[in-house]
Amino acid sequence: MAKTAKLLPAYLVVGADELKRKSAVTRLKGYLDEGLAAFNLDEIAPTVDTDPTAVLSSLNTMPVGNSPRIVIIEPADKLPKPVSEALVSYLKDPNPACTLLLSATTLAKSTRLYKAVAKVGPKAVIDCTPATRRDLPGYVQKLARSHGLAIDPDASRALVDRAGESTTMLDTQLRTLSALKGGQGQVTLTDVERNVARVVEVKPWEFLDRLSERDARRSLELYALLRGSSQVGLLTLVTIRIRELICARALDSRGEGAGVARALGKQDWQVRNYVRWARRFAPGELEQDLSACASCERALKGSADSESAFLSLIATICGVGR
Repeated sequence: MAKTAKLLPAYLVVGADELKRKSAVTRLKGYLDEGLAAFNLDEIAPTVDTDPTAVLSSLNTMPVGNSPRIVIIEPADKLPKPVSEALVSYLKDPNPACTLLLSATTLAKSTRLYKAVAKVGPKAVIDCTPATRRDLPGYVQKLARSHGLAIDPDASRALVDRAGESTTMLDTQLRTLSALKGGQGQVTLTDVERNVARVVEVKPWEFLDRLSERDARRSLELYALLRGSSQVGLLTLVTIRIRELICARALDSRGEGAGVARALGKQDWQVRNYVRWARRFAPGELEQDLSACASCERALKGSADSESAFLSLIATICGVGR
């Protein structure tokens, strides 16, 4: 929907990325003459009582002045069947002076409504599928630029860890950071840690990744947030990760680092940092860490101070004091 392009009679913005859907709606509203928006914009929130006749009447109303008429229906995935069917029929011969925008979190491609909108034109369906968790830090870096900011890779990962995967929440936090930076500048890890509250639970794999990077400070911080988790269960995950890194290093030493995913039975994206992490350990260190895991397990099951034992294991793996 380029601002200079001729509008299609209908669009469907569909996907769980709320920010992308909102941006599409905002761009479409930008075509309205502000002075005539009260006459040419109709926003419909469907309910079980929504009248198909009233919806069709709005769509067939001619615009006032030279501004287009825009009808927005959200959430379109909650449309009663009579209204949905009425729209399918309408789209066979839509009002050329009106643009219908349907916004939906989900709408199967097999539905009659989806197919009807798709027939309007190759650009009628706007995919708002959210970025995957692993791609979000890169997405945050692009989003930061729209707020006049540059953000460090470590800071972008920390922002996702703290604010979660909602792009709307990430955008809100970046707006706040932009205000703190005076609308421009570099956002560092320290900026995120000082100004962004953690609103999502720490996942064990976040702790494992920082441990694999041998980042003692972040590993200890995340461990403190995981204290409600079973230490025995967490130790099992740590032990598995150390074994995986030993495998990655062995393959790397033979020039077969590209085969880590296949050897471990994982997807490539799941192990893309394993070789890099394994190279952080000197020869023999990972084997010593595996032995330290066994010692920690005995301490957890015995009478020793389990907290001290786990903290000591973190220090050992991160190379503190070695």
